[in-house]
Amino acid sequence: MKDSGVTAEDLRDMILSEPEVILRDGAVMAALVEAGDRALGANVIDLRGIEMDRIRARLDRLEETHRTVIAAAYENMAGTNQVHRALLQLLTPATFQAFLQCLGGEVVQTLRVDCARLVLESRQSGDDPMLERLGETLRIAGPGFVARYLGKAQDAALRSVTLRGAQAGLDHPYGPLPDTIRSEALLVLNFGPGRLPGLLALGAYSPHRFSAAQGTDLLEFFGGAFQRVMQRWLT
Repeated sequence: MKDSGVTAEDLRDMILSEPEVILRDGAVMAALVEAGDRALGANVIDLRGIEMDRIRARLDRLEETHRTVIAAAYENMAGTNQVHRALLQLLTPATFQAFLQCLGGEVVQTLRVDCARLVLESRQSGDDPMLERLGETLRIAGPGFVARYLGKAQDAALRSVTLRGAQAGLDHPYGPLPDTIRSEALLVLNFGPGRLPGLLALGAYSPHRFSAAQGTDLLEFFGGAFQRVMQRWLT
């Protein structure tokens, strides 16, 4: 031991007075175990050392799992807060035009997507001058558009949320943006018996923003709440 003013006896007394300091330090404990292994010699099988290695490996896996769970919990909490803020923003507008502006502006920013399009199926022609004043966020489509865009038969049951990469060769709801939208979240809107369905399309420039492997719980909640907000405007 180098001369640092602390003798071996002093160090021994400090360890005996506060042994928990050693126990809390993983690096010191590992060094002590390795020193014990060297003292036993190469011809002695130290079962305790083997078990210690196993315990350390198991502890490392548990710590990694713990970090992963904590990160997922924070991510889920952040997503929940985003959805709640977006819904509160949609409840504020006093006119349908302001509602659409909010959807295409504030809500897009809050949900961290690049565009939002609301598609409403209608049996009437979409060539209404009033629609132009409502902006590009709203699109009126003929019956069956939602099912076709989702790749389903018109009378097939539609999933409430579909996450996927952008599909080439389809009649997009994004207007001049189809070449830049690389992934999308499609929320089917069911307005009740006797009414044609609608679709809320959330588009992203990144191909990795939405994929079929992701969970849809938060978007299903958002879509269900959005339906109820829309029913207020439709009546």
